[in-house]
Amino acid sequence: MTQLHTLAAPASLEQEIRKSRFLALAESVEDAAAALAFIARVGTADATHNCWAYRIGQDYRFNDDGEPGGSAGRPILAAIEGQGFDRVAVLVTRWYGGIKLGVGGLVRAYGGTAAECLRTAPRRPLVDLAEIRFDCGFALLASLHARLPEFSASKLEERFHAEGAELTLRLPRERLDDFRGWLRDLSRGRSEVRELDPADG
Repeated sequence: MTQLHTLAAPASLEQEIRKSRFLALAESVEDAAAALAFIARVGTADATHNCWAYRIGQDYRFNDDGEPGGSAGRPILAAIEGQGFDRVAVLVTRWYGGIKLGVGGLVRAYGGTAAECLRTAPRRPLVDLAEIRFDCGFALLASLHARLPEFSASKLEERFHAEGAELTLRLPRERLDDFRGWLRDLSRGRSEVRELDPADG
């Protein structure tokens, strides 16, 4: 599988195509709500069209905002995918300059502006993260905390109870099996790792 990237910082690109001005704005987003909030925030009320797309894993949406169907949002989405990005939203704003571009011209203008914006943007590789939950006895907590950096694990939650604590961690999926094995050895089989579905919260 090709390594996917997200944006390391917001990006923008402006160009004029046959007297119409096109402005692409792109930002890294973690979920659909963040993508829609970004689009609402950066859309320009006095523009002719604010067309957009986002992709977050298998979740994607696009919008032509009054341009002919398939001429704006889908080419923006294709630019996100073509540049190897995920967890990214792109909005391309157009100020009409008086010359009609036709559907083919619009596809090239919207898709091209989005692609060029992303091509030159700072990127960072996406790491597939897993969230896990498990119980850990009091006697093992210090050892556990000391070793978390070794697994690139970050602690999301720690709830204490009579025997110890229930911990929720996030770590790279590629380290999950190593961590599971190490914890099993540390706890002599008493700590069982459960992987969480992000939708469960």
